[in-house]
Amino acid sequence: METPSSVFFLLGASHHTVPLAVREKLALDATRSAALAARIQASAGLHEFTLLNTCNRVELYGVAADQAALGRLRVALCEITGCLPVEVDQVFSLRHNHEAIAHLFSVASGLDSQIVGETEILGQVKASYDEALAKKWTGPVLNRVFQKAFQAAKHIRTHTGIGEGQISIATVAVDLAGRIFGDLAPVKILVVGAGDIGLKTVIAFQGRGAKSVTVASRTLSKAEEVAAQAGGWPASMAELPEIIADADIVASSTSAPDAVITHDMVAAAMKRRRSRPLFLIDLALPRDIEPTTAKISDVYLYNLDDLAKIAEGNLARRRAELTKCKTILAERAQALWPQVERNLLSLV
Repeated sequence: METPSSVFFLLGASHHTVPLAVREKLALDATRSAALAARIQASAGLHEFTLLNTCNRVELYGVAADQAALGRLRVALCEITGCLPVEVDQVFSLRHNHEAIAHLFSVASGLDSQIVGETEILGQVKASYDEALAKKWTGPVLNRVFQKAFQAAKHIRTHTGIGEGQISIATVAVDLAGRIFGDLAPVKILVVGAGDIGLKTVIAFQGRGAKSVTVASRTLSKAEEVAAQAGGWPASMAELPEIIADADIVASSTSAPDAVITHDMVAAAMKRRRSRPLFLIDLALPRDIEPTTAKISDVYLYNLDDLAKIAEGNLARRRAELTKCKTILAERAQALWPQVERNLLSLV
């Protein structure tokens, strides 16, 4: 078959090659995401696109008329993220056609996640695609590829054991707390953030027997709603200095652009704790907790990369399933490519 000049592409950066501090720089808030989308729409030669932006990856899937269009996309990324061209070339990888399809299948199925087998990523991929579809950023190529990706992910969940064990960010965080304290019933827990991860963290703590859970949020009504899931107590963000001083474990997962738990806040809390240790678990990106808090005596700080290392022990039990999943996805991607190739030829 004739090779199409248009290409299905992935331009992305993830936890595999980008350290946490750099991922913070690349993270796109709503304003920067909108600015990047506007630039892509205005760029000649970019026919379709979807932006996947999570705590562990920034990925652009799309259809480009030629390499020049991809060059303009790199320029837009530099301007929006503030990265130098050499930095973009170092951290963003480019995949084409069949290879890009296979990668999307792996991402949607949780095989490319920092915690392999986690389920949150499928919802994030669906949300990104739904937004692109609603805003008419997609077309026949992306619509077909993403629908097939969702089907592949469902097949993996149904027919393999890749999802067994403690594998979500929330459950790994709570597993860590259980390792440290054993019985969580007498432990005082503070969950900062009442979004999806915050809710899942509260539910996971409840499932491990926690009896004292406080939920803090910028919106008190949201904190009340999530706290009710575990029979806990709601709090406002203004109360953080007081309730941190009383907590044994603080798990934070807000979408704030800057740290909500500062070094000074924790240092002041520790003066009131009489050498009682404080365990901080940062589930956010950009990070919620200033890294320098780890230097305070009796403070133990864990971030997303630390949790991924802990989850490696759980992955060992699913290693055989991982190989099986990769084989299934490779076959599905190979079967889909001829259909996508025909669509690309129609754009010439």
